Amino acid sequence: MKGKVYNWLTFNHINRCLLCLGSAAGIAECICTPCLEELPWLGTACRQCALPLPNADQLCGHCQLLPPAFNQVVAPFRYAFPLDSLIPAFKHQHKLTYGRLLARLLCQAIVHHHEEHEQALPDLIIPLPLHRARQAQRGYNQALELARPIARRLGVTLDRSILLRQRATAAQQGLDAQARRQNMQGAFVCQHPQRLKGKHVALVDDVVTTGTTVNEASRTLLAAGAASVSIWCVARTP
Repeated sequence: MKGKVYNWLTFNHINRCLLCLGSAAGIAECICTPCLEELPWLGTACRQCALPLPNADQLCGHCQLLPPAFNQVVAPFRYAFPLDSLIPAFKHQHKLTYGRLLARLLCQAIVHHHEEHEQALPDLIIPLPLHRARQAQRGYNQALELARPIARRLGVTLDRSILLRQRATAAQQGLDAQARRQNMQGAFVCQHPQRLKGKHVALVDDVVTTGTTVNEASRTLLAAGAASVSIWCVARTP
């Protein structure tokens, strides 16, 4: 009986596409080829903040006027359907299976980006931290759930304790650019800055919207001694 149940689970769960429930037999990502092709791939974007642009290898107006603290954003997708359903379900509804799928797709994009641009991998991977009250409420940090398998796959050290969110900030949704910056000011602090000195860091998050949060975290890391900061995220809001 146990063998029959195992076989049923294998066929009906592991071999099914997470999006359309069609066959995904033999596909590690658990997403069928047609669904993969229809995902909202980012395409051409600002070479620093990954804001979608009509042409490649350009800087958007914001990055020209107010250069961010981070070097680059690596993001495979625009924040559009079905990512705008998968990511909230992963963050707020404990759909960790979606998180594993998103981590695999992000990892593939990271490898492709670094090979295409002949860039070395970073020295450290740091998940964007939640405030302890928010994490206690949610039960886990979605950025850590993304970062952990990526660090393991790439063979890069994961450090989950060096960057802390010391202040519980209000939600960024609905705030204008100035209010977002004020909201995030002083939100992060670095412990053990000696572990950062001269290191190239990748900061992992799920979505970059305006870049205010990751920019503040990057400023904190650089002030503590990091040599550079890249942002790795699943999706970029247009």
